[in-house]
Amino acid sequence: YRLLEAARKAVRAAQVERYVPEHERRCWCLCCGCEVRKHLSHGNLTVLHGGLLEHLASPEHKKATNRFWWENKAEFQMKEKFLISPQDYARFKKSMVKGLDTYEEKEDEVIKEMAAQIREVEHSRQELVRSVLEPQAVADPEDGSSALGGWKGTNSLVASTSQQPSSVDLPPTPELDWMETGQPLTFIGHQDTPGIGNIHSGATPPWMVQDEEHSSVNQQIGPSYEEFLKEKEKQKLKKLPPDRVGANFDHSSSTSVGWLPSFGRVWNNGRRWQSRHQFKTEAAARNKQQSHREKKPSVS
Repeated sequence: YRLLEAARKAVRAAQVERYVPEHERRCWCLCCGCEVRKHLSHGNLTVLHGGLLEHLASPEHKKATNRFWWENKAEFQMKEKFLISPQDYARFKKSMVKGLDTYEEKEDEVIKEMAAQIREVEHSRQELVRSVLEPQAVADPEDGSSALGGWKGTNSLVASTSQQPSSVDLPPTPELDWMETGQPLTFIGHQDTPGIGNIHSGATPPWMVQDEEHSSVNQQIGPSYEEFLKEKEKQKLKKLPPDRVGANFDHSSSTSVGWLPSFGRVWNNGRRWQSRHQFKTEAAARNKQQSHREKKPSVS
């Protein structure tokens, strides 16, 4: 409903903006049961709510709206809000033309402002270059030579000095202070050890030096595959019960009564509940004897 109100406001004053991908959004028409373009785009310009107004003014939408109101028995007063008359759509077209003209005028003003800024920047750049070059071109008043002659003379002097370098302009070599102390110094000799140092002295880079401990090429990092399988079997054995019966079962070891699951005896004959009852009776007697032994005081 808010979308319809915004579209009706656009009938009086159409808004024109620069095209962006968000203007390709669509909306759902309840009366027609289909998607409708929300905006109307052409080239790099977009008229807001132009697509929706075009759909609301179409005769197909009018027929679908009449059918929707007849089937759903909606309020008749609300029906006009979902339709756009041909007069309103013609008014929207006129406002769209005005909006396009206004947008073009704004774009022209923006282009003129940008051109003025470019001219101003170019003028300031030329002034800066002129201010740098003018002191070099000004002639010396004592020599009486012209500015052009001084400029040519300077260029020829620079060219001649660049073609014929001399040692006159070189700065003097500073003397070392430790030579003036008068203390005798003994030259021991170069202490460079071959193969040790940095890469600038000809030594081997540290990332290319092989350690003696790790010189083997086929050295394996981490556990082998066989060790991994053995450890995996150990982890499986840890999950099994400690008193389990297997191929390596020690028959001489002492095991508890519950080393096997209790099924209440083997059912050979008779009724099932009798064997179960007998098994429970024997188990209770066995537990009673065990508790009696634990309570019996020990003689020291």
